[in-house]
Amino acid sequence: MDDARFEIADGRLLVTGRLTIEVFETLDRASTRQMAQEAQGIDIAGLTQMDTSGAWFLVDLEQRLGAGRITGASEAQDQLIATIRQNMPPKDAVATKSLGLTDHLENLGRRVALGGRNALELISFLGQVMATLARVIIHPRQLRLTSVVHHCQQVGVQAVPIVALMAFLIGVVLAFQGSAQLRQFGAEVFVVDLISISILRELGILLTAIIVAGRSGSAFTAAIGSMKMREEIDAMRTLGLDPVAILIVPRVLALIIMLPALGLIANISGLIGGAMMSWIELGVSPAVFQSRLVSNTDVWHFNVGMIKAPFFALIIGIIGCYQGMKVGGDAESLGRLTSASVVMAIFMVIVVDALFSIFFAIVGV
Repeated sequence: MDDARFEIADGRLLVTGRLTIEVFETLDRASTRQMAQEAQGIDIAGLTQMDTSGAWFLVDLEQRLGAGRITGASEAQDQLIATIRQNMPPKDAVATKSLGLTDHLENLGRRVALGGRNALELISFLGQVMATLARVIIHPRQLRLTSVVHHCQQVGVQAVPIVALMAFLIGVVLAFQGSAQLRQFGAEVFVVDLISISILRELGILLTAIIVAGRSGSAFTAAIGSMKMREEIDAMRTLGLDPVAILIVPRVLALIIMLPALGLIANISGLIGGAMMSWIELGVSPAVFQSRLVSNTDVWHFNVGMIKAPFFALIIGIIGCYQGMKVGGDAESLGRLTSASVVMAIFMVIVVDALFSIFFAIVGV
């Protein structure tokens, strides 16, 4: 059978041959639409074969180019065309509306309102978790100790290698870069102060929290979100069990317990890395490094980092579990909210770290 042919006769667009999906590979649709603009209607009496693709093309010509009604269709062709007409998008959906200033302001307002609602939900979730945690402290028998120990192992013990390696390399980089600058002024020995203050006060605990947020925060969201998808959390509520006490409190407690320990490990590894590079690059022996570290580094630099650790842990745990509880019934929402959990947790950790820095600067610590 011949492929479809289009021609103008008596002011109508005549379609003959067969109009199927195979024909579209060779069909010049642009010129066909140009011809249809000059026609008053479409006559398909000579059309020998047509599938859904062909019917869509004819209806598209009819609706978008004002080519008039389609005539000459057989009963089967008429039914197929009628079905395509019912499922075509509305005309106003074809053209993309250009957004003006009012539209941009409206979108901005909607996003701000959505952000406000999410912030209120997160604060409400934090209050619920803290209330449950207080109840567990008052009634210790309600604490699921086995679950806490399990999460301590996953959050803390299994994260030791990556945290120690990261901190060691950060110490090496700080010593190398610091020595390159301080050598110009003959002040190489001050690289010890640079390394100790930077790692103990800021970088050790901050980078540890970022690693934990990417590693454990995403794991919390994925685990709780998977249970939400399988309706296991709804089943727990049906049985009269509190998902917050069973799933969330042990994870948050494990983070609060283990993040300071990971921060301590990061501080020690960072100082060891800095001491090794100082010895190699500047000739500062480990004994000199230790002596200057003890004499010139205030213990409050270490305390500042440790004070931040529980707050970082609470932020990571709350955000990770909150995003997990928001997962819907599809895998797409699980992946999207897992990514959102990591981004939000890291962002909030950095914001809170900045607030702590301002606070400690004001109080003179």
